[in-house]
Amino acid sequence: MIDIAAPMELPLPDGRVVNVYVDGPEDGTPLISHHGTPGAGVPMPSFVRAAAERGLRWVSYSRPGYGESTRAGGRAVADCVRDVAAIADHLGADRFFTSGGSGGGPHTLACAALLPDRVRGCAAIACPAPWGAEGLDWLAGQGPENLEEFGAALEGPEALETYLVRESGPLGAVSDPDEMIKALGEGLLPDVDRAAISGEYATTLIASMKRAVMKGVWGWFDDDMAFLHDWGFSLDAIEVPVALWQGRLDKMVPFAHGEWMASHVPNARPHLLEDQGHLSIAVGSFPLILDDLLGHALP
Repeated sequence: MIDIAAPMELPLPDGRVVNVYVDGPEDGTPLISHHGTPGAGVPMPSFVRAAAERGLRWVSYSRPGYGESTRAGGRAVADCVRDVAAIADHLGADRFFTSGGSGGGPHTLACAALLPDRVRGCAAIACPAPWGAEGLDWLAGQGPENLEEFGAALEGPEALETYLVRESGPLGAVSDPDEMIKALGEGLLPDVDRAAISGEYATTLIASMKRAVMKGVWGWFDDDMAFLHDWGFSLDAIEVPVALWQGRLDKMVPFAHGEWMASHVPNARPHLLEDQGHLSIAVGSFPLILDDLLGHALP
C-alpha cells in the first residue's frame, strides 16, 4: 500500500479551480506531467523518486472535469496551456520540463508549441496523432473497446455520454489489478501491459481512475471530443526538443501513430520500442525518459 496525498486546490484567474500535486525538491526544476485519458494527476511514486534523483520537482494536475478540477466544457487541447502557465507561475517557475502519456501526450505537445520560452524539453509517451492526420488510418490497430468509444464520439455527444456513463461505473469501483484489467478492457491490453498493472503502479492507477470519474464523466468526455477536433496549435510550430516514446505492442495508441508523429514533429527524437505496450513503456522506461529529456534540455 502507498500513501497518496490529497491534491492542492489552486484557484485560477478565470474562477475555476484545478487540482495540483507537487512533490520532490523545492529548488528543483518542475517537471509538469499530463495524465492519460481517463485519469487524474495522482503521482506514481517511482516516477516522483526518479525525478527527485535527477533534481526535478514533480508537478501533476487533473485536467478540467477530472477529480475536483472545475470543468471547462468545449475545451481544446491547447487550452491546457493557460492552466499549466498558472501552475508554473504559482510555483515561481519561469522554466520547466513537460511530459505526458497517452491522452496527456497532445497536451504536453501543446505546452511545447505554445510556451516555447518556458519549456526546456518535452516527452510525449504513447501519444496519439491528430485526428484526420494525412496518410494515417487513425483507428486502425486499436482494440475493440477503443473502437467502440471513438465510434460513439463520432456518432455524437449523446452517444459518447451514454457510453462513458456505462464504462465509468466499473472503472470507479475497481479495487484490485484484475478488476482494473477488466474495467480498462481486456482487448486493449497485451500481456506486457497486463503485467505492468501490479505493485505501486496498480495502486496509483486505481486511485487515478477513481478520482477521474468521482464527479462524473465530463473530463473524459471533453478529452475525447478535443482529440477529434482541431487541437488549437500546429505541430509545425514546435521548436522545443521533443522525445517521442512508442511501443509496437500498443493497442490503445497503435505503433503507426508513433511512426507518423516521428515524421511530423519538428526536432523529434523517436524512441520506437519493439517490446513495449501502452502502459508498460512508461512504467519500465521512466528513468530513461528523464535521462533523455535532461540530456537534450534547453538552457
